[in-house]
Amino acid sequence: MNKNHAAHPSHSANATVANNCSVHMCAANIGISHPDIVVETNTLSSVPPPDITYTLSIPDRTVSSGLLSALQLEAIIYACQQHEVILQNGQRAGFLIGDGAGVGKGRTVAGIILESFLKGRKRALWFSVSNDLKYDAERDLRDIDAPNIPVFALNKIKYGDMATSEGVLFATYSALIGESQAGGQHRTRLKQILDWCKPNFDGVIVFDECHKAKNATSTKMGKAVLDLQNKLPRARVVYASATGASEPKNMIYMSRLGIWGQGTPFKTFDDFLHAIEKRGVGAMEIVAMDMKVSGMYIARQLSFSGVSFRIEEITLDEQFKLVYNKAARLVRETQTATLGLASRKSLWGQFWSSHQRFFKYLCIAAKVRRLVEIAYTELQQGKVIILCVFSAKLEELKLRLLGKIAELGKELPLNTLDELIDRFGGPEKVSEMTGRKGRVVRRPDSSVRYETRAEQGLSIDHVNIREKERFMTGEKLIAIISEAASSGISLQADKRVQNRRRRVHMTLELPWSADRAIQQFGACACVCVCLRGVVEVANIVAVYLRSHGALTHGDRRATESRDLSQYNFENKVGESSSLSTIIDYSLIFYMKQGMIDVGIFCKEPRLSQNTERDCSITKFLNRILGMEVHHQNSLFQYFTDNFDYLINKDKKEGKYDMGILDLAPGNDEIHEETQEKFLTLGNPQEGQVILYKVHVRKIRILVLLLSKDALN
Repeated sequence: MNKNHAAHPSHSANATVANNCSVHMCAANIGISHPDIVVETNTLSSVPPPDITYTLSIPDRTVSSGLLSALQLEAIIYACQQHEVILQNGQRAGFLIGDGAGVGKGRTVAGIILESFLKGRKRALWFSVSNDLKYDAERDLRDIDAPNIPVFALNKIKYGDMATSEGVLFATYSALIGESQAGGQHRTRLKQILDWCKPNFDGVIVFDECHKAKNATSTKMGKAVLDLQNKLPRARVVYASATGASEPKNMIYMSRLGIWGQGTPFKTFDDFLHAIEKRGVGAMEIVAMDMKVSGMYIARQLSFSGVSFRIEEITLDEQFKLVYNKAARLVRETQTATLGLASRKSLWGQFWSSHQRFFKYLCIAAKVRRLVEIAYTELQQGKVIILCVFSAKLEELKLRLLGKIAELGKELPLNTLDELIDRFGGPEKVSEMTGRKGRVVRRPDSSVRYETRAEQGLSIDHVNIREKERFMTGEKLIAIISEAASSGISLQADKRVQNRRRRVHMTLELPWSADRAIQQFGACACVCVCLRGVVEVANIVAVYLRSHGALTHGDRRATESRDLSQYNFENKVGESSSLSTIIDYSLIFYMKQGMIDVGIFCKEPRLSQNTERDCSITKFLNRILGMEVHHQNSLFQYFTDNFDYLINKDKKEGKYDMGILDLAPGNDEIHEETQEKFLTLGNPQEGQVILYKVHVRKIRILVLLLSKDALN
């Protein structure tokens, strides 16, 4: 083995390359530059990382050949340096890698495992979202010249069998809660993993795509992630995800960061959560900055220079409006017919769930024709497409409603995925990466038939991998990808693949979960229909983009290149605006007109003078989808007018949360008044906070443009 590398800090000024972003300057003077421009938000780049004290053991040939770039080596060094810290509760400190797509989290994680192996720790755990990502893990290790580190898939090992001794044990998050009763013995995967690790395990545990553990208190899988960390207190934990810290409440599984708990300002996670949520977006930005300064966090992303984002709005034709209105009236009739069963909560839960899905997919179907037109235009320009898509009386009543549904079904659009594939030339032209087992295909004689997606000797997951290969080699130039296949799969124009055409990412269906949207977003055209209730999903994503930028990148403006801010209604202003809208408009006007039932916005779905209102933005936007088009659009217009008025009012009164703001040098005069220094006996290392109080004098220049007549 070669002599050890000693890395030294070389933090320098950052060059601005885009709004709110600066070129990331690597703090370690080691390795070859990353092949692409990588940036860091201005807010996050305004604070330096800690000095580097860790000595790297990765071989010279790996560093000098560029198998790991300088940026990836920087993350490896800081992760290993943080792993040397023992928190006050006796557990080893962990590290969070929040790098975006393209920076190379996979190679970085592989590098951390290689470093650990070279230090004599020959066992590591790697958790991810799919068993097939094991092949990606093996590829990442090969790419950094570490093919001798074996990777074992836990799903291929029998319960209780731990014949493997050294290497990487690869498993999915769902495997953590696996159980077996074979042979009358109760066995669990968690115990099997702990037995393999053995007591005093101090190897690496990688939680890749760690956002999957965000519901750590409410799901068995999330609790298992916490349990594993508690039972292996000396393990070197690495959290890796572009969306791992999307919201403060989703950080609960990151117990090794040392932000809360013994010896910190927050005794429990709930104390931390309450303090951050109480102070809004600005507090989230400060948390991200503090995490970087403390050496527990790094977050870079590829520059969005040259990347475009646009929202394509589609005007509905009269035929679609007619079908939509028929559907809305039929749903309202169904709701009215079942009012007597309002006490059955499970029934109403199913009703509103079906209501939401039906209108969502009806809206998606309206986008197909325009999306195909855009796609063909982009293909003619030498680009490739990536699409992202998710009693006797009662018996008589049921039969009547089913009859009407059958009639309406004749007018409803075709299955969106099948129609898209057909319009693009069939399965021979399109790489489909979804969870579907089969599809309806149009044959050359215009007949249609159902075909299985399975190929000989391949599972559905392996079919998706094969389809990915066909896209990356250029055999197919259009890819359709769903949530089932989105996490962990990269379709970027990688320099190692044949198909390096510019990617055009069209989002036909925004995911219900906002952090899943970030996993999919790149150079993106978001296709929306001119139907105001459709913005519900865009609203969820817009809310997330703001908080994601604030916490994950230290700047809520970090996501402006993927801006959906016009759809962000989920805040205190939005809540008051929706209540005002519902009370002043829908309950008075629409009830009088008999066009809508107050029940769609209230806990009890029936008309009543004393109905308890349970209104939220999400519910409001979900439920108006069930209104006829013109009613829906007019109600939403009233809502947005209210919203804009209240936002402007709060801004004028200084009540609107703007987060951390830049003091623009421009024509403003800035004078420092006082400076206070606060020493924090923090964890994991000591630091200081300096509070500056400044006076800003804004200078306004009034320019008068006078016409010749006025001068005369």
